[in-house]
Amino acid sequence: MEHTSAAWFTEAATAAARQGPGDLLRVVLIVMVVGCVLTAWFLLRGYKRR
Repeated sequence: MEHTSAAWFTEAATAAARQGPGDLLRVVLIVMVVGCVLTAWFLLRGYKRR
């Protein structure tokens, strides 16, 4: 039983290393952060005038 779980874990680790994190996820995260920064800047800019 130990041998099969260790083999499964090794197989899963090598498959994850081959797949990588994903370029689409990276782009979505960058766009989301930039959008949050621009939204905060836009909202805080209006408070400075008052």
